[in-house]
Order: sequence, then C-alpha cells, then structure tokens
Amino acid sequence: MDRVSALSFVPALIDAFGRSTVNEVIRALLSEKRQAILDGAAVDAVWPSGERWIEADLRQRLEIAAVPRLRRVFNLTGTVLHTNLGRALMPEEAVQAVANAMRSAVNLEFDLETGARGDRDAHVEDLLCEMSGAQAATVVNNNAAAVLLALNTMAARKEVIVSRGELIEIGGAFRMPDIMTQATVKLIEVGTTNRTHLRDYEQAIGARAALIAKVHTSNYAIQGFTAQVAEAELAQLAHRHSIPLLVDLGSGALVDLTQYGLPKEATARESIDAGADLVTFSADKLLGGPQAGIIAGRVDLIARIRKNPLKRALRVDKITLAALAAVLQLYRHPERLRARLTTLRLLTRPRSEIEAIGRSLLPAMERALAGGATVALRECQSQIGSGSLPVDLLPSAAVAITPAIKGRGSGTALKALERAFRMLPVPVVGRVSDGALWFDLRCLEDADEFVAQLARLPGGTS
Repeated sequence: MDRVSALSFVPALIDAFGRSTVNEVIRALLSEKRQAILDGAAVDAVWPSGERWIEADLRQRLEIAAVPRLRRVFNLTGTVLHTNLGRALMPEEAVQAVANAMRSAVNLEFDLETGARGDRDAHVEDLLCEMSGAQAATVVNNNAAAVLLALNTMAARKEVIVSRGELIEIGGAFRMPDIMTQATVKLIEVGTTNRTHLRDYEQAIGARAALIAKVHTSNYAIQGFTAQVAEAELAQLAHRHSIPLLVDLGSGALVDLTQYGLPKEATARESIDAGADLVTFSADKLLGGPQAGIIAGRVDLIARIRKNPLKRALRVDKITLAALAAVLQLYRHPERLRARLTTLRLLTRPRSEIEAIGRSLLPAMERALAGGATVALRECQSQIGSGSLPVDLLPSAAVAITPAIKGRGSGTALKALERAFRMLPVPVVGRVSDGALWFDLRCLEDADEFVAQLARLPGGTS
C-alpha cells in the first residue's frame, strides 16, 4: 500500500478524486491482484513491471466510481411521462426557480410582511385554487401520499365507500385497498367490476360511513357493458347524508387537453364544480411539474388535513415548491402554455416535425453502425405514460435499428446493440420490438448532442 501510494502520479489522483477514495481504490486493486496470485496466476502476469499500467487501472476505476448514479438520459422509449425515467420534464422557468432556491435561503415558512412564521403551502395555494376552483389546497410528496393523508384525516377507523371497479393498482404494485389499510380506514366495496349504480352507494351508507371516494381509473379502461355514477350525482348523495366526496383524479390535468388536440381527461375544476369536497392529483404527470401530490377542496377540510401529524411527515421541501410555483405560473398564460410547458409541448408535437428529425439522423446513424445494422425511419405511436390516458396513443416516428445478423444470434446482437446505446455518455433508452431497437423521436429535442456521441459506439465513425 505504501509503495503504490508513493508513486509519482498518485498526488494528482488525490487532488482530482480525494485521498480517501484513492486509498480505497488502491486497496481494492491490491486485493484483487493478491487473490489472483493466490488462485495460481503468475506474478509477472498479474503485476507486470513499470507503473504506467497501475496509473491507467487506478484512473479508470476512479473515473467509473465518480460517475453519478443518477444520470441524464435520452428518453426515446415513446413514453412521454415515463415513471422509470422521472416523468415530467421541467420547463426552464422551473429549473431557474429551483436553482435560486437551492443556492440561497428563502422565505419557506416566513411571512415577509408580518415577520411571523408562515405556511409553506402559501407559496402555491392561491395558484392551485385559481386553477382548480377550490377554496383551499395543500401539497405533499406524491399523489399516493395525498390519498393516504386525506383518507386518514377524514375517515380513520371509519368506513370509505368505493366502487369495486375503481380499486386500482398504481405503479410499483401499490394498491388502493393497501393505501386504505395504511390510512386505518375500512374499505366498503360496492357494485361490480364493470357496473356500479347510485343505489349501490346509497345502500352502503351506514352509521360509520365517513367518506365516499371516487377513483379515476387513469391507468386502465373498462369498456363494453359498463356503468358508473357521475361525480355530481355522488356529491348530491354524499351531501344528503352529510359526508364528503373525495375524488382521486390521479393524472392531474388542470386544463382541457382537447383544445390542444389531445384526448379528453378530467380536470380538477370539473370535479370541484361537480360538487367534490376534496380532489387529489399528481403534479408530475399531465400537470407537467415536479413530483408532488395535491389536495384541493373545501377550506374546512383542508384545515383538518393540515393538522394531521402525517402532514409533516409527507410535506415537500423548498425545491419542490419552487418548481411547482413556477409551473403553475405558466398556466396563467394559456396562450403561451403549449410553447413553454415541456410536457404539453412534447405531447402535442406533430408527426411531421418528428419525421423531419428522423430523416436528419439517418445518415449519421448509418455511418455510426458501419454496416452492423440496418436503419429505417418508421411510423409508430407514442404513449402519454404514467397511467395517463392509457388507451390513447399519439402518432409519432421512430428510427428502427435491426442487427445485420439474422436467425440464430440475432437476439444476442440486439441485446448488445441496446446495451451499446445505454453505455454512451448520455445513455439512450429505447424499446425492443419486432426484432429491432426502436428509438421513438417524440422526446428528442437535442438532435445535435445525440449525433455527436454516436462516434462512441463500437465501430462508430460518425
């Protein structure tokens, strides 16, 4: 250890990577070489003379260790709101707001006018009420937390009535019945998987009923012989029995998406106008903001929710609030929303524009793959993603890469090709289908950077 640490190049490595890290990597190198000798390898083969190979080995190990685990990637999967890739992309206004909040102290819970302690929800509550029509609003760290908190506050150790067809499972195997269990409420299922009527809810209301919940089936669709009760009817029923109606919207649309040529999705304002007492929804899906869960509704109910001890455990930090406030401000300029809100811009990108990007990429990709694969521009369909509008697809275009190897070995070649793109400086993530690697170009906005790194592919010449 002392001899390696005394080599001439080590001080430069320590300066670049830190003493403790360099020492740890040296120990790992020595341990591996020692074990190889113990396993029977020749000493000269394991530890050749000279120090250049030691420097190269240590530097490579240190550079690999220094690569951040959380990395920027090109999302060419065709799923715009990809949960595994971070969902909504932030507009520049939100990025700047986050940077400002990170680099300095902010008035997170401090009222600048009175000099007294403030409420962190105040930075976004007025905007949320303006966009949703609610009397009050609060924010937690995601929509599952919003549902958990609302249920626990309104119906702990009491009954919550839900249609059997709305007992959803969201990403990561989190299920609505499980959330209800953790909220310490008793689930009362009504109706059937495909048909639930108003009388089913009414017959289930007993002395311990504390809440009617309507859950938006945002990640699947039941079609055919179906029936469900409108929110306005449920609200009237709930209010006749003096219990609140909670609507879990999931995806969190704040505007009518049909005006942008997208499929219809229920908005928070529509639920509030229909009589919902509380609505919950995500901020990082159709809303286009950071990960957060929003609860909006009656001022007295929101006040109760804020007093629940779970609220502190589930609250968001200044970074999330800064990003959310910046995104919500964009909604105040609907005529510019499409251009400035990243999620909306990507969802509404026309196929003709995407195809033009694909045509510009083909020559560089053909050169980079050097005959090892064929490249073609094909029509495809993108998904909105993250449980939003699950049966609705968007016309798009993709570069489809098919390995030159046919028959036996083609599967291995395809996996190697997929991995080669994932190992680029900015990893490229696509999807494999029909024997080809597909790169849906809907979310590609920096084609120059994409092309510039193609030379790093094995055999690349671009």
